[in-house]
Amino acid sequence: MNYQEKKDKIVAYIKSGESQKENFKMGLEMEHFVIDKKELFSYDYFGKKGVGASLKELNQMGFEITNEEEGYILGLRQDDIAVNLEPAGQFELAIDAKKNIKDLDESYKKIMTEIIPIFEEKNQYLETLGYHPKSKIMDLDIIPKDRYKYMQKYFTDFGGKYALNMMRGTASVQTAIDYCDEDDFKKKFFVANALSAFMYSLYDNAYIFEGEVYKDRNLRQEIWEYCDKNRTGVYDFAFDEDMGYEKYAEKILDTDIIFVHENGKDVYKADTKFEKIMDEDFSDEMIFHALSIVFPDVRAKKYLEIRMPDAVPYPYNISFPALLKGLFYNEENLNKLREDFKDMTYEACQKLKDDTKKYGLDAKYQGKSVCSWIKYFISLSKNALSDEEKSYLTCIEKLMDEKETLRDKFEIIYKEDPKKACKRFSVNYAVGEFNGQA
Repeated sequence: MNYQEKKDKIVAYIKSGESQKENFKMGLEMEHFVIDKKELFSYDYFGKKGVGASLKELNQMGFEITNEEEGYILGLRQDDIAVNLEPAGQFELAIDAKKNIKDLDESYKKIMTEIIPIFEEKNQYLETLGYHPKSKIMDLDIIPKDRYKYMQKYFTDFGGKYALNMMRGTASVQTAIDYCDEDDFKKKFFVANALSAFMYSLYDNAYIFEGEVYKDRNLRQEIWEYCDKNRTGVYDFAFDEDMGYEKYAEKILDTDIIFVHENGKDVYKADTKFEKIMDEDFSDEMIFHALSIVFPDVRAKKYLEIRMPDAVPYPYNISFPALLKGLFYNEENLNKLREDFKDMTYEACQKLKDDTKKYGLDAKYQGKSVCSWIKYFISLSKNALSDEEKSYLTCIEKLMDEKETLRDKFEIIYKEDPKKACKRFSVNYAVGEFNGQA
């Protein structure tokens, strides 16, 4: 198979995700830390109170095992909910894509009401922060999954200074959006990348880094910038006029694969390029793996994943897909944003990221503050959503009116009482509010 044929295979895979506009949906994925209520340290997979024990309980509740290695449960599913783990035991919950934001909301409330008692019994919070509130990354063991051992080895040898912090220390919210054709893909990819620093700033929710106060803003943004420049952050071709399926495919072919799944097990491949791997395996499964082993702010599979927000508490987590639905699924708004950011370049995007790290919401792009830009995005989105769906933007609208981030709110409570802050930013607290008990 020659280079063009390999590229065509990846292009065909991405193209196969095209959907009719009337079928567009929003996916939602949320990561959490499992922390001790009293001491605030994070649990990893192992031990009587470890995350692995909680997965066993979920299995006993009726969740089906989707991933198990050497007797260790690593993935589960029930109805429209998938549970997986990040490398240091971060608890990941993904809700199948829905047309309506209310359906995402209802699925979230239902599943969390059912599973929070498992953590309550262990005196644990399911915590929604961008970084561990107390633990340091090397205090935690990697889950018993070969691919994460290989990723850790690769990043130790080839990664940036925060590569292991990315794996072991971070938690996020991610939303998936659809595209109808390549032109739509190109426009959404451009705009989503242009919004990168704004989304990191709006959903900034990390006050503690490795047990100490983090003085700057947008900690997770900084971690991704210094993880692996060949596969994280904003790709340097994101704003090119000829950006499309082929250019994205070329990037994937030129990226180290780290590991592959061969003969029923993961095998370490280190810095072998995917182009070489495709000499032996060009299956859809292998292409999916290659598309998944890169971690840019905006990632293409058979949909576009928008990955900037920190893990944030309810209802801010639901506000993210609502905001993006109003911006990306309304043609007028999408075109307006494409025009607003027509002068965006990779260099300008990186400068804005640097500025938001220092100045947060007060950073400026084209003479206007990041806070003002975000208010504009919220206004556009509200105008495109139903009355029911625009209500999900109220919480972030209030944040911007106050010129505060969730990091700021956490800081205020944390200085009074760290335990109170972690309680307030837990799913446990949100479930108490659902049930009128908070």
